[in-house]
Amino acid sequence: MNPRVLRQSLRDSDRYFRKSFGREAEVEPILQKEYQSSLVQRLRNEHYTLTQGEVTIRLAEAFGFCWGVERAIAMAYETRRQFPDGRIWITNEIIHNPSVNENLRQMQIEFIPVTADGRKDFSGVDRGSVVILPAFGASVQEMELLHERECVIVDTTCPWVSKVWNRVGKHRKGGYTSIIHGKYKHEETIATSSHAERYLVVLNLEEARYVANYILHGGDRQEFLGKFRHACSAGFDPDRDLERVGIANQTTMLKGETEAIGKLFEHTMLKKYGPVNLHEHFLSFNTICDATQERQDAMFDLVKQPLDVMVVIGGFNSSNTTHLQEIAIEHGIPSYHIDSADRIGPGNRVQHKPLSPDLHYLETVEPWLPDGPITVGVTSGASTPDKVVADVIEKIFAIKG
Repeated sequence: MNPRVLRQSLRDSDRYFRKSFGREAEVEPILQKEYQSSLVQRLRNEHYTLTQGEVTIRLAEAFGFCWGVERAIAMAYETRRQFPDGRIWITNEIIHNPSVNENLRQMQIEFIPVTADGRKDFSGVDRGSVVILPAFGASVQEMELLHERECVIVDTTCPWVSKVWNRVGKHRKGGYTSIIHGKYKHEETIATSSHAERYLVVLNLEEARYVANYILHGGDRQEFLGKFRHACSAGFDPDRDLERVGIANQTTMLKGETEAIGKLFEHTMLKKYGPVNLHEHFLSFNTICDATQERQDAMFDLVKQPLDVMVVIGGFNSSNTTHLQEIAIEHGIPSYHIDSADRIGPGNRVQHKPLSPDLHYLETVEPWLPDGPITVGVTSGASTPDKVVADVIEKIFAIKG
């Protein structure tokens, strides 16, 4: 089914919910207790700086939960109260935060299992089941399957992600190939690419330059297809499908790199086809999430200050958190990406994820906090609760006495 037609069909269904069930008053006290922190609020009130003993904490001025994440979590909590005795599924992690996803499991919300070959197994989802779509969204194929089974669908997809889908829909309608700046294995990019008829996913500026060079000068077709074998639509032909391109992105990528990739392809198509014909061969829209941009801007401000150590808190599979870590490393600050306070200790030890594509590789550093008075920068990704940030800060204070 055409993605646009499917989404309209879902909106017309009485089994599809994209807004609150009206149970905000029931879930708000629970959300505050589980995810908010008086310590973090104190930091906000004291201009994001707090000194205790030998430690000064400098907190980024934009960090943690964004509106889309808060909305998704609240809708999941409301769903359990709306269907107190029903079997409820979710198609993926609602956000990339282990504590939040564990809380959903404790509420008996079941996650769609994944087979050994990486495919989701929907065999346990019965006709009429309640299914939550996470903040990253779900693929067209998944939504179509759930619609055909007459499931009750609770759609928590972030509006910024939906905005990207609309842009990709314009590419599809106009016969453009969508070049998506993102990670081809990421749930959001999988969902976004499913809305395209033809697509190519580029991870970074280096890959984008490779594609741009191929557009201008041609190259080894088989090498190209081998390089992007997991990151393009079925039957992709670089000699045919790169004549008309539109730019889109995973909303959590680095803003500056997304903009650079857009400019690169604009200049490439301008050089190849000339200014008069540019619009026939190139489309670009700004689909960078406001919250992602704000957190990156706040991080750039934070790393300008004198910092001895940087702590970046968020799920190890969180793209927006990883990009915050990149900013710290680019500025030469000793930086540690952790997903919870449990990664700190015992003693002056930390277990962190180096900036590496291997999600399973963690490194232990001891000691990680220097002797004497120190200033520690702290930020967190858009999927990280304030309470987790507070737990980390309290452990840092405890290490330094």
